[in-house]
Amino acid sequence: MISGGNPAGGSFTGAAEALEIIGNHAYAASGSIEDDDSGGPNTTLLSFTTGNYVFIGTLDFTTTNTAGHDTFLNVTFNNALVNETKESNSGIVPMRFHYIIPPYTVVTVKWGANSTYNGSAFMAGRIQRTRD
Repeated sequence: MISGGNPAGGSFTGAAEALEIIGNHAYAASGSIEDDDSGGPNTTLLSFTTGNYVFIGTLDFTTTNTAGHDTFLNVTFNNALVNETKESNSGIVPMRFHYIIPPYTVVTVKWGANSTYNGSAFMAGRIQRTRD
């Protein structure tokens, strides 16, 4: 089953916020997105709702931010904060996080920095279908 913005051929068509499903695999790629320079995690990288499956996979985050500047990353499930990361003046990126996401969950990944930089997120993993 193919859903989301993925074409019938299943080929990567470019950056998108949605979770793309190909068979038992899933991915989402934000592409490079500039933060809003507000100093907090206010710029959305990924936003999607899972379906009748459990997602098991990783989230990789990277930014052009350099040492000496703060980097923020927040992940929410159904508006509940499940990951809040702040790297202070360390420039430690990329970052990798492992997730198990339940069915019918609204997932949002936001980032920010205390200056204007670009950030990107890539989520990849497998899905296990549930019975309705």
